[in-house]
Amino acid sequence: MRTFTSLLIIFVSLVTHGFADEPKKSEVPLFDGLGKHSRKIETKNEKAQRYFDQGLMFMFAYNHDEAVRAFRQAADLDPQCAMAYWGIALASGMNYNNPAFTTEQAKAAKNALAEARAKAKGESAANQALIEALATRYPDPEPKERADVEKAFSQAMKAVRDRFAEDADIGALYAESLMNLRPWDLWKDDGKPQSETPEILNALEAALKLDPTHPLANHLYIHAVEASPEPGKADAAANALRGKHPALGHLLHMPSHIDIRRRRWNEAVEANRIAIEADAKYQKTVPEQGFYRLYMSHNYHMLTFAAMMQGESALALKTIREMIAAVPKEWAMAKENAAIVDGFMAMELEVLKRFGRWDDMLKVPEPPEIFPIARAMRHYNRGVAFAAKGKIAETREAQKTFRDAAAKVSKEAMFGNNKAVDLLAIAGSMLEGEILLRERKSKDAIAELEKAVALEDKLRYAEPPDWFVPARHSLGAILLRDGQAQAAEKVYREDLRRWPDNGWSLHGLAQTLEALGRKEEAAKVKERFQEVFKRADVKIPSSCFCVEQ
Repeated sequence: MRTFTSLLIIFVSLVTHGFADEPKKSEVPLFDGLGKHSRKIETKNEKAQRYFDQGLMFMFAYNHDEAVRAFRQAADLDPQCAMAYWGIALASGMNYNNPAFTTEQAKAAKNALAEARAKAKGESAANQALIEALATRYPDPEPKERADVEKAFSQAMKAVRDRFAEDADIGALYAESLMNLRPWDLWKDDGKPQSETPEILNALEAALKLDPTHPLANHLYIHAVEASPEPGKADAAANALRGKHPALGHLLHMPSHIDIRRRRWNEAVEANRIAIEADAKYQKTVPEQGFYRLYMSHNYHMLTFAAMMQGESALALKTIREMIAAVPKEWAMAKENAAIVDGFMAMELEVLKRFGRWDDMLKVPEPPEIFPIARAMRHYNRGVAFAAKGKIAETREAQKTFRDAAAKVSKEAMFGNNKAVDLLAIAGSMLEGEILLRERKSKDAIAELEKAVALEDKLRYAEPPDWFVPARHSLGAILLRDGQAQAAEKVYREDLRRWPDNGWSLHGLAQTLEALGRKEEAAKVKERFQEVFKRADVKIPSSCFCVEQ
């Protein structure tokens, strides 16, 4: 299971066949704006040291292709530089967002590791230990299952960390080796940590105590706690990265992972805005991108979600359209690639639904057959639009078409961090609830929406969430309309626990409190809503445009 950035993994292997096209050796650029982080290596070539540091920073920022290019340039400048080869080998492996390890990558990693080990004698004891630990990751012959060697690598890195406990780089790299054992699965559904998580947190906290600005430790700490019951523990990590590395778009983006969990919607918008700008500047220098293109798209996706939560319809719609437009049409239409981007082809409809743009939704053309998830989601959204317009016959027809389309989606198809069938099940209950409401069957409508909420709560964590518009926003609005204000209050408070200070549930809660006669309390919530929605370009009738109170 993976998040948005790794849903498109096949894209990488097909487009890059291992790595993005490499510039000629003389064309590898040196970038400004990477920050001041450096690790001393054994080289008399100052430029090789700079390229090594550049490779380290790009690796810390999850641009592994660019990291490999920098490490290779360092090795070209100083062929005896063992750590340059270590960098190539490490960056060639799987990572938290990309479990792929192709034949080409395996060959590159093993060859580089052999060079590193052969030239390691002059390196510091800590660097020699890093090189030897990496040998456990790339055994010969290559095992059928990489899980065992990744675990062996994390054990070897623990020994290195224990030996060099005052080295923040080593502490962060050890934590990363542990995180790679359980990517995007560090916390259980009940909020308790998985078995490796306490050790990951301890390692990162120790590294940050040594160096509070460490780019990788802060990056990883955000990932380590974002799905936890206490995402605020990463506030310091978010602030340590915020705007600090102007050439590294993904590090500029990372604070938004915590911002959206901590009611900082506009900060999330801004973090992704500057990340988009940084990546656009970077891509002018390095036009051909492989896996890192996915991180670029992720910025747009996250910005859209944050903008929606504070009522910025124009910004949200513009951003999601830009994200979709950035996917090369010829590539997307190839059979082997279509499943990768499928669900995201319907994201414009989700934004239009959020803001009640029913007529615009109905104008969106049907995606090609090669995108079954997008086709099913289009029919679902058309059903919602028809229901909102009071066209029940058309809604039922759209529902039938939706069900037929959903049945054609493979049970193994993924959308973000979740199986598409699980998301389509939510859509099915949401649409049935919308229809029942218009048929004046409020009790049955509420039961369907409660079912949708329960299904949504079972989804795996993803950022932004794979179900883009919370089902509780519809449920709360319908409960309030049905005169069940106390039940609506519980729904809104739970949604605000999950997504603090999102404008939609603040608005619904204020209406609910007014209905309950708690005027003073309602006024305070309304004041908070107005602050969150101060940049909004819409006036909302309720927590869902599907219901006008």
